[in-house]
Amino acid sequence: MFQPVSLFIGLRYSRSKKRTGFISFITFFSTVGILLGVASLITVVAVMNGFEGELKKRILGIVPHVIVSQAATPQTTENFTEWPALREQLLTQKHVQQVTPFLSSEALIQSPKNLQGVLLQGIVPEFEHDNIISRNMILGDLKSLSDQPYSIVIGQSLARKLNVSLFDTVRLVLPNKTIFTPMGRIPVQRKFVIRGIFDVGSQVDDAMVYVHSKYGAKLLRRKGDGIDQLRLYLDDAFNAKQVVHTLSLDTNLTPSIDKLIITTWYDTQGALFSAVNMEKKMMWLMLSLIVAVAAFNIVSALVMVVIEKQGEIGILQTLGLSRIGIVKIFITQGMMNGLWGVTLGSFFGVLIALNLNEILSVLGLNILGGGNSVQALPVKLEAINVLVIVLSALAMSFVATLYPNFSSI
Repeated sequence: MFQPVSLFIGLRYSRSKKRTGFISFITFFSTVGILLGVASLITVVAVMNGFEGELKKRILGIVPHVIVSQAATPQTTENFTEWPALREQLLTQKHVQQVTPFLSSEALIQSPKNLQGVLLQGIVPEFEHDNIISRNMILGDLKSLSDQPYSIVIGQSLARKLNVSLFDTVRLVLPNKTIFTPMGRIPVQRKFVIRGIFDVGSQVDDAMVYVHSKYGAKLLRRKGDGIDQLRLYLDDAFNAKQVVHTLSLDTNLTPSIDKLIITTWYDTQGALFSAVNMEKKMMWLMLSLIVAVAAFNIVSALVMVVIEKQGEIGILQTLGLSRIGIVKIFITQGMMNGLWGVTLGSFFGVLIALNLNEILSVLGLNILGGGNSVQALPVKLEAINVLVIVLSALAMSFVATLYPNFSSI
């Protein structure tokens, strides 16, 4: 097979075993360094992607992506009476998969054993049949909120704190709503029966409780269904800003956009995801530096190889090989070290990422801590990330071959 002379000689040099021990030592460790750096970067990025995905699923699955409510004006009523028509319009918007009505209020939930502050949400169960709560019910059903009056669904973590279970009775207290009684002003309160318990596996398990909107309206002393907000489920929570921008330009909404208040999950959870994104970028930078240091070990090896081959370089120039041709020889030799490191690093990185939980189990390691012994480390391996890592490592290897060639030849 025909090969350019520079490529042929470069490959022969890379396979040659007639070199000093120190050069072989430097070459070996530059290859191993690239291997370890690439493998580590692929594994850590896969875990960071998995962690970010779990946050999106467990937190943004419950926290509204976008909330639409009516602006408070002297003409508006407490109830959002136009929500059915607005809901149909919002469903036609790009990226919007579902729109559900709800009411929301701060409350206290009390059992015979404990008292806990929660966020009360009044929902219409018929619209919530495929949300993350209904998919993670461990006892009871979300539909029971419609079947039985004054029913409530709570998280498993909250049930443990209150020491209650299915069909137990709890008391909801609204500290911001009071009524006059013969004993004076007291907070509005009502007993509810637990008809369902969910376990999403996030911090909201002990922070949110769900009731039917019409019973929530009665508790809040509102007329009708009590709905005051619409929650938009998006195909991707990170499209929230784009959806809000589109809605702000829509002149056909009923009521008009100037009579609506639109908020997104960025207002409540944005700081958390910004911190996660920054941490992810810092991990990329730190592990990329490992690859860069390993790649630039090629510089040391090539400088010594070029010095060692001065006699052969002179012979090749005498035979008519140009300076660029000789440079290509040593670039080929250096790139072979980088190529071996990147190839093996990619292989082991993907292998470790796909089997990380099994490897940790065999080694008896529990990174998540003692309280999470049954949980697996989230891993999400994306082909685009592997491709970027491979190309970046090869680019750093190529750059590392340039200096010793142009400075020594």
